[in-house]
Amino acid sequence: MNTPSHIIVNLVALGRKDAPERHVPLALGAVTPDAAMFVFYIVEKFVRQFPDGVIWSERYYAEGWQSTFDLFNSIPLVGFGLLIAVALKRDWWKWFTLSMGTHTLFDLPLHHDDAHRHFYPFFDWRFESPVSYWDPNHYGQVVALMEAAATLGCSVVLWRRLRWKVGKVAVIGVNVLYVAVYVALYVLGTLGHTHSR
Repeated sequence: MNTPSHIIVNLVALGRKDAPERHVPLALGAVTPDAAMFVFYIVEKFVRQFPDGVIWSERYYAEGWQSTFDLFNSIPLVGFGLLIAVALKRDWWKWFTLSMGTHTLFDLPLHHDDAHRHFYPFFDWRFESPVSYWDPNHYGQVVALMEAAATLGCSVVLWRRLRWKVGKVAVIGVNVLYVAVYVALYVLGTLGHTHSR
């Protein structure tokens, strides 16, 4: 799934209207598994100045980057963090790690050749799903449409829950972006493969 979808879905799945204090840890937890990906792209694109084609076909698969991505998507490490948060009665960290775990579980069945090692550093096993959230060779168009629909549906629920205008504007912005990117990628075919998160 794309990062904005993770944020919206996690806020709906784990948040509550009467618990706005959860919003920040849930949003940050939803973003954190993809944080290394953003750093990766900035380094490879703007520091090392590789073209996008090389970044996503070669640099993405470099072992150092793969290990970094996998640490941020490790189910055992997130679970360990959650246990510590619960044991120490730290609600902020509990919701943060629950959101990270939810992100990871949603990603698990939606990656094919770019699958993470979700039990790293303990095991190197990867689940290479027959479906992908982006790759047209593995039903990417269908999954992307389903993801966009889920994001839109969750956005309606979130819109009703949110009390502050900035959040409501952000929800609208995410959905406008989704429609534009989906049309450009899959309907018009005008954008190249960006492997966007």
